[in-house]
Amino acid sequence: MKFRWTSVAWSIAYLLLLLSLSTPLLIITTLFLIIPAVVLFTTLNTKQFILHLLPVLLIVGLITPVYVLLALYFLIPALVMGRWYRKRSSALSTILAGTITILGQFLLLLVVGTALFDFSLTSYVTDTVQMVADILAELGTGNPLASEFVLTSKDVSDISFMTIQVIPITLIMSSFIMAVITHSIVRPILNSMEYAVPKLKPAREWRLSRSFIWYYLIGVIISFIFGNSDSGFMPMISANLLPLLQAVFIIQTIGFMFFIVHELKWSKVVAVVLSLLVLWIPGLWIIGVIDIAFPLREFVKKSKR
Repeated sequence: MKFRWTSVAWSIAYLLLLLSLSTPLLIITTLFLIIPAVVLFTTLNTKQFILHLLPVLLIVGLITPVYVLLALYFLIPALVMGRWYRKRSSALSTILAGTITILGQFLLLLVVGTALFDFSLTSYVTDTVQMVADILAELGTGNPLASEFVLTSKDVSDISFMTIQVIPITLIMSSFIMAVITHSIVRPILNSMEYAVPKLKPAREWRLSRSFIWYYLIGVIISFIFGNSDSGFMPMISANLLPLLQAVFIIQTIGFMFFIVHELKWSKVVAVVLSLLVLWIPGLWIIGVIDIAFPLREFVKKSKR
């Protein structure tokens, strides 16, 4: 692709995002750190991409060298998603590729930290919870109202255990959210640059395989058998599998709401409101299970005839 000033603009944006990691905006900008690299890699050939990337890394290296490592870390999922965009792969496969790559990096980071630097995730979580408990204890000493929030040693142990148990689903959801945010922003940008890439199917067409019901039943059985255990691998599966599948069923339920609104020719605002209710009211995800198990959509279509 020919040289464009927009590519220079995206290089500058990439530089500013990397430099913003040293500001309080760190939590927000990290979510968008993949975007400039994806746009550049997708719209430029490999040589042009390297020529745009090197000055950015050089400037960052001169100011805050450690952020070069962070840039390279987030560059990997950017290259993967950019590769999928170049191939004009489906939006879903691109998001999944990005999710798997980000998740794989998280896991690799934990493995390397444990093997080379003797990092213990369990000890880190416990120490963090204990630090919070100590702060609350100090506040409770001088303030009777804050004494209710003082944590005992058992509370610290229980909170640490529960936190460690849900780390897998936290990593999965974080990876997925980063990939979705990246795709949601990158796709219209690429379209505006006359580089069309596939979009996700309309929400009303979202359908999951019936096998997810069996996965949920397996999760229920695992939870019933091992849910009360205090240690082991199976309790961790139990603590993560069911919430993860429930999140999937929430997506299915939202798809069904958009389908109903589309069939009844209502305003999309209604679909958005219903979707917010699905996210807000616990238990409504069961509609997604029913939609997978039974031909609800076919019944709705027939009832209109």
